[in-house]
Amino acid sequence: MKHSILALAALSTFGLSSVYAADLPGKGVTVTPIQSTISEEAFQTILVDKALEKLGYTVQPIREVDYNVGYTTIAEGDGTFMAANWAPLHDDMYNAAGGSKTFYRQGTYVTGAAQGYLIDKKTAQQYHITNIEQLKDPKIARLFDTNSDGKADLTGCAPGWGCETVINAQVKAYGLTDTVQHNQGNYSAMIADTMTRYKEGKPILYYTWTPYWVSNVLVPGKDTVWLQVPFSVVPGNEKGDTKLPNGKNYGFPVNTMHIVANAKWAQANPAAARLFAIMKLPLADINAQNAAMHAGQSSEADIEAQTNGWIKAHQATFDGWIKEAAAAAK
Repeated sequence: MKHSILALAALSTFGLSSVYAADLPGKGVTVTPIQSTISEEAFQTILVDKALEKLGYTVQPIREVDYNVGYTTIAEGDGTFMAANWAPLHDDMYNAAGGSKTFYRQGTYVTGAAQGYLIDKKTAQQYHITNIEQLKDPKIARLFDTNSDGKADLTGCAPGWGCETVINAQVKAYGLTDTVQHNQGNYSAMIADTMTRYKEGKPILYYTWTPYWVSNVLVPGKDTVWLQVPFSVVPGNEKGDTKLPNGKNYGFPVNTMHIVANAKWAQANPAAARLFAIMKLPLADINAQNAAMHAGQSSEADIEAQTNGWIKAHQATFDGWIKEAAAAAK
């Protein structure tokens, strides 16, 4: 009798789990996540992956490509989604690949993504530097010269990220071509050199963004200061305004980040589409995770553990996303 009760219990449990599995909206559907080569974006991508897996989707390994390739890959249906669509920074790439006709983009994943130019606080105070336009003065520019060519060396933006076109346009518009060199290349290597200079007590000039670990190490207001710009310059948009409500202008509008997906795929997968629309990740949490990566916890296993840790700490929120997404499929 005991055995038959156990067998019945096992059977009913198996029956329930198999029915539940069959009910999962993503069952039998494969997802290909797309991400830029910035490894610090893995956290926000993996969080989406884990939510999709809970809905039954089969998630492929992340494909790392440059942003512009990422947009065309998703547009053509060879990729499913990207969790780091910056608006308005990526608008040109987004629109060039088909815009709202090609992509599904609802909701806002991350808010308050700032970017701009900073210098060390010591130099800012000593020379009263508050605006990047002051680097037109060769004497001021030479303070930030790292290779003795007489120009200020700006740790800039990697080609293909979108920020490089804005910086190049601004350097030209602000009359800084003769006094400022916009260094483009491997950002991680360049910012490491910048950090070394700072530790040696030398002046530094760099571009950065949030969410990212740099502002957790060189803290604006404490170690560094943001530089304002003399006027707004937005490539491709003559009327583009980057002035903040408080009247200050740091050259870049505060961006939002979105999960962007192939429109046809999203239409065929209402549960995933709903998930993409409702997920929200605090900027401070990304900064903290990125800082942990910078401190040496940057392996795939580390990032996986950090993402699982975030889910555990926000379990009710995460479960709420899954429940609402699953309901959208019914």
